[in-house]
Amino acid sequence: MRGRRVIVVRPPAQALSRQRLPYYVGVSGATAGAQSLSLNLIVIPPGGAAEPHIHQGYETAIYVLQGQVETRYGPGLRESTISVAGDFIFIGPDTPHQPVNLSATEPAMALVARNDPNEQESVVLYDPASEG
Repeated sequence: MRGRRVIVVRPPAQALSRQRLPYYVGVSGATAGAQSLSLNLIVIPPGGAAEPHIHQGYETAIYVLQGQVETRYGPGLRESTISVAGDFIFIGPDTPHQPVNLSATEPAMALVARNDPNEQESVVLYDPASEG
């Protein structure tokens, strides 16, 4: 019966996201047949940052596992907030944003859940100068 199943996903290796960050694909449409969500592990290298981007048409929830991350967001990325291990973050659909690892020596890591089973297809790169 559809929906009555349990699937374990063991990512074989890290991939590179459209945001130019290493990540491990966990649950998605491709890996588990998920219909409306994805869950992945993202790593921001020491001193690293994602490319500015938008999650087109879907919500994102993030749980910071390790590190201190500044998330720049909004038109032109003019607003920002800082999160640390143990914080939950919500990013609404179509919100421009860019996470930045504030440590020059330690990676930041987070679990990222989206109400989109295609973990990268709806990620669109964003140019902050476009709304300068």
